[in-house]
Amino acid sequence: MSRPPADGTLRLTAWVHGHVQGVGFRWWTRARALELGLVGHATNQPDGRVLVVAEGPRDAVDALLRLLRGDTTPGRVDLVVDDLGPADGGLDGFVER
Repeated sequence: MSRPPADGTLRLTAWVHGHVQGVGFRWWTRARALELGLVGHATNQPDGRVLVVAEGPRDAVDALLRLLRGDTTPGRVDLVVDDLGPADGGLDGFVER
């Protein structure tokens, strides 16, 4: 895994498994990410998962990951497979796709 940038900005890539489509999960994720000051997107996948990509400070990224794994999400989260690495940039706001 690459080293995080000196400013501490990270990229979280998280594949969320479970009943997470059609239940407001992407909207909820967007709201939490914006509250934490993150940029990125939550995108439905054809296989029923949601891909969450978020960039920002480590503490905010860690907080979003904890929320994704928590018991307050809409629907049902069975598993979150995550990867942390250096931020790539190029993201603006946080959108649902």
